[in-house]
Amino acid sequence: MTAERVVIAGGGPVGLTAAVALARQGIPSLVLEAHTELVEELRASTFHPPTVEMLDDLGIAQELLAQGLKADKYQFRDRHEGLVAEFDLGLLKDDTRYPFRLQLEQYSLCVEALKAIEESDLTEVRFSHSVTGAEPAGDHAVVTAETPEGTQQFKGAFAIGAEGLSSPTRVSLGLKFQGIAYPERYLSQFVPFDLQSLITGLSHVAYVGDYPDWHALIHTPTEWRVLFPTRPEETFFDDPDLDEETLERVGQERLQRVYPTGKPYPVKMRRIYRVHQRVAEDYRRGRVVIAGDAAHVNNPLGGMGLNGGVHDAVNLAEKIGRIWRGEADLDLLDRYTKERRTVAIEVVQRQTEQNARDIGEKDPETRRRRNDDMRRLADDPEKARQYLLRTSMIESLRQVAAME
Repeated sequence: MTAERVVIAGGGPVGLTAAVALARQGIPSLVLEAHTELVEELRASTFHPPTVEMLDDLGIAQELLAQGLKADKYQFRDRHEGLVAEFDLGLLKDDTRYPFRLQLEQYSLCVEALKAIEESDLTEVRFSHSVTGAEPAGDHAVVTAETPEGTQQFKGAFAIGAEGLSSPTRVSLGLKFQGIAYPERYLSQFVPFDLQSLITGLSHVAYVGDYPDWHALIHTPTEWRVLFPTRPEETFFDDPDLDEETLERVGQERLQRVYPTGKPYPVKMRRIYRVHQRVAEDYRRGRVVIAGDAAHVNNPLGGMGLNGGVHDAVNLAEKIGRIWRGEADLDLLDRYTKERRTVAIEVVQRQTEQNARDIGEKDPETRRRRNDDMRRLADDPEKARQYLLRTSMIESLRQVAAME
């Protein structure tokens, strides 16, 4: 076993970004991924402006920019009133090189990161290696994984747990995952249909207020993602053996509430999942550190989960680099926890919870007042810019910089 590397648990967007960021500093790493190849997951699909900047600095943004949709505006709508407010990310032109959201599947980031890794002799990725735990061990860390050759241990100067929500690394460290699960499930439908041909002026990203059927419309190069909450009485969504006929019927009913066509929408795929708002009590034990969904998960409204994970990876890799080069001691990792955990609680969770309240408000009068407030906000360029700095996560990174 060798300690002259960083062992990364998880070959998703966070783990692979961390590996690229380490390699850019001349630091070797070993990535252990449970699946047999990159997982083409239809999950997160929004890259915020500062995330695109980070990926550009790592040399992996240009192909993503060529593939993705550039959403320079996004909207809040009301199912009954229509357009409520439109926010123009062009107001951020003096704050970022990329004043737009890049709409693209997170899988594309994994592909580009893996290409960069394969061009480097500093990083190795091993598929079919399922991490079961990690532990600090004095001046190194040890990661245990089930492999095609049986149970093996991998030694590194540091270990990063980036395996997602159920992270064996976090669990093995005994870190509590504090927070809640939303009572309803979310129904996400992938619709290869031009919704902009039906809804006049629809932007690539739109949040539509209603009760109980608020929804989000998220455009990618290949389809629209239409996200709905399930209703309390729809207990059948909890059934793991939910029949396709019921799912098709309910799914099409929801889509008709987006825009009634009187005929079924084409649907490529449907996903039903539970949403959590959770943050680990700490992000570190010795030389073992967690990042991304292993450290924090949140409501998807606002597209902050994937982006926060990439920000974790870049922040952590930079701090490991400083320790690696002898510029700082191990306690610098405590600053990583402070910075990124503070953002997860005070920025990401707060904003995503507010987004859910705004579009899912039950009381019609309260929803009307919120719509009026949103219109006034969007109509004031400076207030709109301040709002966009927050929702694009630029402000959160400035907050972190102020902690340094």
